[in-house]
Amino acid sequence: MNPNKALWEKGDFTRVAAAMRESGEALVNAIGIGPGLKILDLGCGDGTTALPAARLGADVLGVDIASNLVEAGNSRAAQAGLSNCRFQEGDASDLRGLENKTFDCVISIFGAMFAPKPFEVAKEMVRVTKPGGRIVMGNWIPNDPTLVAQILKISASYSPPPPEGFISPMTWGVESNVVERFGAAGIPKEDISFVRDTYTFNFQGSPSGFVDTFRRYYGPTMNAFDAAEKNGKSEELRKELEALFESQNKSPSKDATSIPATFLRVTVQVR
Repeated sequence: MNPNKALWEKGDFTRVAAAMRESGEALVNAIGIGPGLKILDLGCGDGTTALPAARLGADVLGVDIASNLVEAGNSRAAQAGLSNCRFQEGDASDLRGLENKTFDCVISIFGAMFAPKPFEVAKEMVRVTKPGGRIVMGNWIPNDPTLVAQILKISASYSPPPPEGFISPMTWGVESNVVERFGAAGIPKEDISFVRDTYTFNFQGSPSGFVDTFRRYYGPTMNAFDAAEKNGKSEELRKELEALFESQNKSPSKDATSIPATFLRVTVQVR
């Protein structure tokens, strides 16, 4: 099995995604999605950006490597009555079955960045985008002080070293890497733009409760706790994550958590 598939099917990312809905909708509104556009949402999860795009009238295909998330996305679309939104399994680095120059916009918000073979990912995204279309990625930034970058950094410190040849997903948060990868796919530097944006996680519960959600349902954090338990360090990991979540929580309520996280928004114009 593709290790990425095992990672994202291990937990239940829908539990984490529930805290991401509002920002997903705001992001889709901000990037100008509208009626009649053909959209590919790559690494779509259960539809945090796919469903809002469909509600705006776009024809949306969500592709994700995790079968449980594809099933959840199709269920959410059906419950919302969105016949213009469907989900299927697929690998961001090998979009076999999707024809060249098909989509007006390819979106990948914290999705394709986790796929192996980043140069293949860029090449595939460019391949399936129509001339005149665009690609929009949201990528976490390495060593950024805000939430997700720090969760992944802390988790990595408790986990065994990655296999030889592993390329960190966080490298997608470095502008020069993005330029190099899309450049190899034929996109000139001047057709790639960057902005630092904010994504807010809103969780109905305390920061420690939100940590528990990550521990139980988010693949990378689950793996970190598995490794930490073998070394007798799971309590140490829990305390470190709880301190992070507490320090970054902006909610005035004890029963709610609201944590903004900085990410790199990439826009690629395909000609």
